[in-house]
Amino acid sequence: MAPSLDVGIQQFLDHLRVERELTPATVEAYGRDLARFAHFACGRTISRADTISTIDILDFLVHLNENKLSARSQARRLVALRQLFKFLKGERIITADPTEDVDLPRFGRKLPDYLTIAEVDSLLAAPDRRTPRGGRDGAMIETLYATGLRVSELCKLRLRDINFDAGYLMAVGKGRKERLVPVGEVALDSIRAYVEGIRATFLGARATDTLFLTHHGRAMTRQGFWKLLGRHAVVAGIRKRISPHKLRHSFATHLVERGADLRSVQAMLGHADIGTTEIYTHVSRGHLRSVYDRFHPRA
Repeated sequence: MAPSLDVGIQQFLDHLRVERELTPATVEAYGRDLARFAHFACGRTISRADTISTIDILDFLVHLNENKLSARSQARRLVALRQLFKFLKGERIITADPTEDVDLPRFGRKLPDYLTIAEVDSLLAAPDRRTPRGGRDGAMIETLYATGLRVSELCKLRLRDINFDAGYLMAVGKGRKERLVPVGEVALDSIRAYVEGIRATFLGARATDTLFLTHHGRAMTRQGFWKLLGRHAVVAGIRKRISPHKLRHSFATHLVERGADLRSVQAMLGHADIGTTEIYTHVSRGHLRSVYDRFHPRA
């Protein structure tokens, strides 16, 4: 007999945590979405994973829609269910996947917000690099824009992850997947200046391989970097809401606008699915329109 739905969900969450090594926040998000389905199933006296049918999944989506849940949120919960039943089928706990023939709800993808090149230039010029903190901050912002790293990947960088001679770094992304990302000369020079002159003053008597440190010699946190980025955005006169992820969007958008192929951008960003990267083709349509208007003889 197949285990109860609650037990199956817990086994799946353990799989995400231990075998796929997803972050605690991601596992918790899966847990919340699946708990809502378990509550719905309990209301229909469904207790075992192998008794759930496609009709039950469709009824759950109808239930979400009736409760005014957005199409995006409905899609996220269906994705969580797909992952759950794919796992249960792979473990031979169930024989059929009830989500197999259920389509994702249609919704318009929100285009990512990004900085213009002029805004990026202003942001990069904001830190006072004559000071130790300014030199570190400048190096971190340069690295983020030059590589499109996630802020968690930036904060986890180690000294040995930077190859100054070859001009690339090793990033450790979601699920502890490693990828090589090129780094431009300007960013490399900023990192080198930080490593050779500033980092030791922060480190003191401590011993750590973490690249970017606070002035107390501890690893820079995501929250700490978010705050310092906000301060420099104010100095730069940027009125948009700023975030590390907005620099990641800016990196990808500026590459695509200048003709970079999506597969290369996908590899640099660490996207598992190129469909995630394709959103930047929509962002660049305005650029394409301006090029057309400028150069086509009949525009």
